[in-house]
Amino acid sequence: MTFGMMTLTPDSEDAYLTDIAQSAKAFEIDCFRFIPTQINPYSQQVHGKKFNALTNQWVEDEFPIPAILYDRCFYGDDEHSKQCLPIVSWLKSRNDITFLGYGLPNKLELYYALRESILSPYLPPTLPASDTDIILKELEETKKIILKPINGARGNGIYYLKKNNHTFHVKTEKQKQIISRIFPNKVKLLSWLKPLITTRKYLLQPYLELYNHDLRPFDIRLLLQKDEQGNWVERGRGIRFGNTGGILSNLSAGGTATAFHKWAASLSPAAAEHIRSEIDFIVSKLPALLENKFLPLFELGVDIGIHKNGSIWILDLNSKPGRKVLLQTTPEIKETLIRAPLLYAKQLLGAKQHERKSLYEKTLSH
Repeated sequence: MTFGMMTLTPDSEDAYLTDIAQSAKAFEIDCFRFIPTQINPYSQQVHGKKFNALTNQWVEDEFPIPAILYDRCFYGDDEHSKQCLPIVSWLKSRNDITFLGYGLPNKLELYYALRESILSPYLPPTLPASDTDIILKELEETKKIILKPINGARGNGIYYLKKNNHTFHVKTEKQKQIISRIFPNKVKLLSWLKPLITTRKYLLQPYLELYNHDLRPFDIRLLLQKDEQGNWVERGRGIRFGNTGGILSNLSAGGTATAFHKWAASLSPAAAEHIRSEIDFIVSKLPALLENKFLPLFELGVDIGIHKNGSIWILDLNSKPGRKVLLQTTPEIKETLIRAPLLYAKQLLGAKQHERKSLYEKTLSH
């Protein structure tokens, strides 16, 4: 069995992919890694790397496109991403290739898909930030809003906007630093805002007060995966804390992590039980809802926010989740997470391929 792992750069997630390749020998799986643009469109051969189980190293090689693909491409707005997207879309359309998971559409489409579902009470009201009039109207009514790129990941490009009496306060986080700016009037704000939403598509949500008593933003990261029988299981949950006064809890933005049970122990028993039962309900419904609307998935990162008034919100869904929070808070799970893609790949090999392909037209490349 051939198992391919796709990334956008040669060294992306190197430790994780190498761990998988080292484990693959026990499953009699040959592991390959490559960038989508390394596929020759004429010969349909890939010039990438194959893992040599004897030397324990990746070696340059040319090989046919592997039968099962694990897509770990994180697309941006750059030219390289734009080149890779149609190639991955073409791969997804092929009947002789199976993806571990077929991905999810952008945040706005996800919102539209879930807002009529049983989970709609957990979704922050969301609008496309398609023009400045919409943004100014919401600011006038609610005073505080959040702008997020509809294709954003890892907290990049998120802005907090607040309307004061006459001025406007804008805050974001870049390279683990909080960047704050005051615009003296609407004209100055618009001169900054118009280019922002013209060059990239954004959505707009009300600002939710999702911080603890130290004014540190925090959320709960859940990791769900399919097991070797193809059933959804929760691998774990951890708490992410951001910088005091910041807007992000992402670890890539300088946040820290703690185990869920430690954090829950600091709450009243009633509050902890309420949060647990609400999260368990979300976990029990979410995967099936998504796979009913879109194509099959293998894993899912779910970010849950707890408002200071106790309300619970689904903040983000990610079909290519990171593992950092769980590895920091429950390191003993590492081997399970490494073996999971291989065990599920074996399960897929025996599944009826056409059933996974039947909804292809519903999917997007990311």
